[in-house]
Amino acid sequence: MAQMCPSALGAFRPALRAYALHVALPPTIPVPLRRPAGAPFPRSGEAPGPADLPAAYGWDAACMAQTGQFTADTPHVTAVAARMRALDARWPQTDGVAVFNRVYLAVTEEIDTRLRGGEFPDVLAAQTLDIRFAGRYLDVVDASAEGGRPPACWRPLFQYRGHRGVRPLQFALAGINAHIGHDLALAVVDTCRSLDCDPRMIEDEFDRVGEILVTLEERIREELMPGPDLLQVADPLTHLLGSWSLERARDAAWSAARVLWGLRELPELAEEFTQRMDAGVGLVGRCLLTPWR
Repeated sequence: MAQMCPSALGAFRPALRAYALHVALPPTIPVPLRRPAGAPFPRSGEAPGPADLPAAYGWDAACMAQTGQFTADTPHVTAVAARMRALDARWPQTDGVAVFNRVYLAVTEEIDTRLRGGEFPDVLAAQTLDIRFAGRYLDVVDASAEGGRPPACWRPLFQYRGHRGVRPLQFALAGINAHIGHDLALAVVDTCRSLDCDPRMIEDEFDRVGEILVTLEERIREELMPGPDLLQVADPLTHLLGSWSLERARDAAWSAARVLWGLRELPELAEEFTQRMDAGVGLVGRCLLTPWR
């Protein structure tokens, strides 16, 4: 494995410690976007394709305009939402991945609305981050449909997606855990590679997207938590899911992204860090999906 000098390791030690604490001790239709056939699954912050986002994800505005569903100036985030709606129409409503997909669709539509409303000062950075982020989830969906083995962080959700003893809220949070805990850090690195910038230059966009996610988390819990309010206090599920926090997971993802960006010249060390992150997030996801009947 590539060696790291003591001074360099010392520079990353605070970020590594912060990430470890966040993960180990949390306080609480046409398909417009797809992984190209035969393309390798991106690892360790590697961008999933060329810097040109349309080419990287099979975006063909001219072709879509001919279908009457898209125009040449359709925002890329709109295409992501269209892909998620197509998945939602195809999967059973009780499917665990479908439950997460509906949650993610709501988030994507909210981001799309705010992009159109001019709430993101750097539209290019925000769209690139959102596309790279969503692309990792959609890559997993495509790979699974082709018989591939999902990364460890996603494996529990795909394995338990039909389990009748797992409640919808568990499916939703397990998907959010995998996507935030693992994919978000890699998406930040992908975005920085595409835009040739340091993570600090897109921190505002990262924070704005994170704020949307945190705002929607409470609503998700309220809508999917079963039973009357008076009974929820005694429900073991309340205590299990109360130990996981989206906000802390988001903070951990930012720390991990900074570490990975700093390790970009040490690919073997970056790969090891990514694998351990993947495994740790997968373990949390497995706990979140503990069947209750």
